[in-house]
Amino acid sequence: MTAAVLARPASTTVPTPRVPAESLPRRTAAIGYQEVVHRMVRREFHLLAELASWAQGDDVQRAGELTRHADLIARVVLQHHATERAHLWPALFRHLPAEEQEAARELVADWTTRASLLDHALRDLSTVARQWAVAQTVSARDGFARACTRVADSIDAHTADEELRLLPLVARHLPDAEWSAVCRAARNGLSGREQMIVLGLALEDACALDRARLMAGLSPAVRTAWRVVGHRTFRAAVVRLRGAPPAA
Repeated sequence: MTAAVLARPASTTVPTPRVPAESLPRRTAAIGYQEVVHRMVRREFHLLAELASWAQGDDVQRAGELTRHADLIARVVLQHHATERAHLWPALFRHLPAEEQEAARELVADWTTRASLLDHALRDLSTVARQWAVAQTVSARDGFARACTRVADSIDAHTADEELRLLPLVARHLPDAEWSAVCRAARNGLSGREQMIVLGLALEDACALDRARLMAGLSPAVRTAWRVVGHRTFRAAVVRLRGAPPAA
C-alpha cells in the first residue's frame, strides 16, 4: 500500500460534513463496540479475498489457514447478528419515545432482511471453503476468493447502513446500563484461543478510547489471559495468516 502526500489546501474553509452533525452517533461504549466489530470484519474479509487470490490452489496447508480464518470471522458475524436480534434491538425499543417507534421498526425490519441474507452468504462461504479443501484446485480457490469478496462487499453495505440509520438511535436512547445487560446476555461460542485472536483483531486498528473501553468491558480473567498469552497467540496467528506482524 502506498502513502499519498496531500498538499496543504489554499483555503482555510472547514469542509461541510457529508451527514448532519446531529445525526452522528455519540461515542458511547455501545457505539464504540459496534464500530470496532464492523471495522474488523470488513477488513478481515477483504483481506481474505486478497490472500486467497495469491494462494496455490493445491496448497493444503494454506487453504486450511485461510478457510479456518474465514470460518472464525463468519462465526463472529453470526454471533454479532444474533445478539443484535435477541438483545440489542429489543433493549433499544424499551427506551425509544413513542413517536419514534414506528420509524425504528421499519429500520430494524430492513436490517433484519439484510442481516438474514448476509448470514445465508456466510453459510454459503463455509460450503465453498470445504470445496476448496477437498478439490485442491485453482478453480475451487478462485470460488473461495470470490465468495469472500461478495461477503466483504455485503458487509460494507450492511454495516454502513446500520451505522448511518440505527446506531444514532442507540447513541441517543440506549442507557449504558442496558448496553451492559446486552453484553452480559450475549452468547460466546468461541474457544479461548479464538477469543484471543478476535480480541487482537478488534484492538488492531481501534482508537485509544475504543481500545480502553473494549479492555474495560472484559473480565479480569480475560484481561490477564490477554497480557500473559493472548497477545502472543494473536501475533503468531496474524504472522502465519498474512506473512507480516499485526499493525499494532
